Amino acid sequence: MNVLLIGSGGREHAIAWKLSQSSLLSKLYVAPGNAGTDQIATNVDLNPLDFAAIGRFIRKNEVTMLIVGPEAPLVEGIVDYFNDSDKFEGLVTIGPRKAGAMLEGSKDFAKEFMARHNIPTADYKSFDSTQLKAAKAYLDERTPPYVIKADGLAAGKGVIITSDRAEAEATLDDILVGNQFGDAGSSVVIEQFMEGIEVSYFVVTDGDAYRILPSAKDYKRVGEGDTGPNTGGMGAVSPVPFVDAEFHTKTLNQIIIPTIKGLKEDEIPYNGFIFIGLMRVGSDPYVVEYNCRLGDPETEVVLPRVKSDLLHMFDALGSGMLSEYDLQIDERAATTVILTSGGYPAAYDKGLEITGLGNIPDPKEGLILHAGTTTKRGKVVTNGGRVIACTGLGANLERALERSYKLAESIDFAKKQYRKDIGQDVFTKED
Repeated sequence: MNVLLIGSGGREHAIAWKLSQSSLLSKLYVAPGNAGTDQIATNVDLNPLDFAAIGRFIRKNEVTMLIVGPEAPLVEGIVDYFNDSDKFEGLVTIGPRKAGAMLEGSKDFAKEFMARHNIPTADYKSFDSTQLKAAKAYLDERTPPYVIKADGLAAGKGVIITSDRAEAEATLDDILVGNQFGDAGSSVVIEQFMEGIEVSYFVVTDGDAYRILPSAKDYKRVGEGDTGPNTGGMGAVSPVPFVDAEFHTKTLNQIIIPTIKGLKEDEIPYNGFIFIGLMRVGSDPYVVEYNCRLGDPETEVVLPRVKSDLLHMFDALGSGMLSEYDLQIDERAATTVILTSGGYPAAYDKGLEITGLGNIPDPKEGLILHAGTTTKRGKVVTNGGRVIACTGLGANLERALERSYKLAESIDFAKKQYRKDIGQDVFTKED
């Protein structure tokens, strides 16, 4: 089977690493990929949003499966483009059509979906750029902290939480008037702040059958102690100790099953991943957000815990046989610590040489997964804000984190930064 994987981050390197182990795989292409995927697949210089060019490549290279890693192509309708064309008969696409991807593409759409299907989430209201005055007045109806979200895709940075009323109003000005997030901020969602602890669930579904991958917890703030601005993610752990049988059952019955049933009732076809960001409030789950793909950096801890053949799962998903797929999970813990460029998530330098990548860990103990990297004159250099995911494996989270941090210390580039407290908040719940 010839496979084309779209994307260039740590998520895609993790997916490519897992796919490369499959007995079904003939040839793996990654577009555009990074320095890590280049070592296990063939990188292809394609723009993930240039569907016509991707189509020409698929036909020329006899690709039979297209896997879409990031959200932007899904929200722009890449699956519709190929599924609705008679030129790509037999091509299996992994990812939802645009209608399903709107669960991530519009927070207002997702909120309306949850309200319609009685899925627990925070109270909210939406406002566009013509309703700035009303949006500011609505702050009076909310108890601080204020949660303000750009409606569209903002690369994980479109959520602002503040207890300062003046800052909240300034945030509304920046998004709705100042176009801080461009088109993604043409409207905003203001919602009730939920006090609790976050966890991510990952479900793969064909619209009827589903399989639940390991849970994970990521760390979005750039600074230790969850301080500073939101990023795309500074690290993650799996499993999550506080996800006990009771919480899992509630999540299944109150959120996962109603979500899949809701999509069917709304006649929204879905063939791919649903990432459900949850807040545990007391002992109950509430949806913070939906994503229409695997999360990053959660993928870097979830896939190393999947023992089954990932390409077999995708093949089953594409052929309507997901209900027959046997998903086996490794009981070990996995953690990842993200090495980022100095200044991230604000301005940062690119092209800095990365050293220490030859310190390859025992595969049973960890993985080096590339994110924002590329090769220049034979050397691996930085090419993004999040650069390397240092994934550790161990009998428990503490052992896995020891291995993640050992990797983090052994890899270097100018102005490297990373959080030293990934996972520390869950240890007390693990004991």
